[in-house]
Amino acid sequence: MVTNMPTAPSRFALFSYGFRPFFLGAATWAAFAMVLWVALLTGHLSFASRYDAVAWHAHEFLFGYGAAVVAGFLLTAIPNWTGRLPIRGMPLLALFTLWLAGRIAILFTDIVGFVAAATVDSLFLLGFSAIVFREILAGRDRRNLKVALILVVFALVNIAFHIELYLFSQPLHAIRATTSILVILIMLIGGRIVPSFTRNWLAKQQSRHLPTPFNAFDRYALGIAVLSLGLWIAFPDRLLTGAALILSALAQGARLARWSGLHTCREPLVLILHVGYAFIPLGFFAVGISTIWPQAVPPAVALHAWTAGAVGVMTLAVMTRATRGHSGRPLTSPPTTTLIYLLVILSVVLRLATIVLPDRAATLHELAAAAWTAAFCAFVVLYGPMLLWARKKT
Repeated sequence: MVTNMPTAPSRFALFSYGFRPFFLGAATWAAFAMVLWVALLTGHLSFASRYDAVAWHAHEFLFGYGAAVVAGFLLTAIPNWTGRLPIRGMPLLALFTLWLAGRIAILFTDIVGFVAAATVDSLFLLGFSAIVFREILAGRDRRNLKVALILVVFALVNIAFHIELYLFSQPLHAIRATTSILVILIMLIGGRIVPSFTRNWLAKQQSRHLPTPFNAFDRYALGIAVLSLGLWIAFPDRLLTGAALILSALAQGARLARWSGLHTCREPLVLILHVGYAFIPLGFFAVGISTIWPQAVPPAVALHAWTAGAVGVMTLAVMTRATRGHSGRPLTSPPTTTLIYLLVILSVVLRLATIVLPDRAATLHELAAAAWTAAFCAFVVLYGPMLLWARKKT
């Protein structure tokens, strides 16, 4: 039987579309940086001394990994939003090289110097935000202008991270601001793609349980969330901040419940989007409780509900789905892909388990790091060939 499904690899295609280099680079860095961080914590390696272990870890997973996934997604989505040709070839190679140069510069900051490393690192997001702004303006895509503006803020917060670290040794405001930006992007973009992909799949199953369309409730939930995040950035230890965050948790949980996620259990490729988004309200709740009662829920642990949970799980969900779709694979999750999802979820659960098992924190940290590394190594092994090679159709 002759089909239109792709067959054998035919040509190198890494720089033919934005998701290819940035998803592969992000996943590789997520695994490698975790190994480096464990080695740094245990004293087996010493590097980037101007950044302590926590600051380096935060920067490289928020601005290193997180920025790469955002770039891969937006460079793929924007042509659909604007109707313009995608960034590819040498311009894409140059942009990816800037991202890679930032990772190398920060890693070897003891050799190149703090100011030089920070400057090199800042160039990627500045250049990328300029490209996104240009494409959206040229395509007259007013609806997504807010995404471009958020990306500009993201680039400026990266610079602020280095400045705060240089002046005060601890970039706490910048870490909260960066986390907030990524949470907002997930709420905005995830708030589109999760119900959209869910609706498409449920409609094919002839289900009557379709997601509720975007309406005034979503706007209010987003507004409350942005307000509470602003309070958290500026006043992380106030009772009002904790109350606002918990209110946002309720609003975001209700928003997620309207998307019919319970009816997608038969397809992990769709279900994982709901699981990833579930860490948004969980993060609001955990950070809110840690603000009010830090002795019960340490703020650093609560933060991982957003960083490892929402960012880690949601980005893997998007990377697997986008890679399968754009490489001509069926939009379904084979057992190996489901294993990737289980590993990254396990990593988050183990990290958050230190809240109730503080005496086992060291062991849980190691197990969480191992599960995280395994998840992203599995993505590189399984999805790397799909990202590297275009497949010929018959």
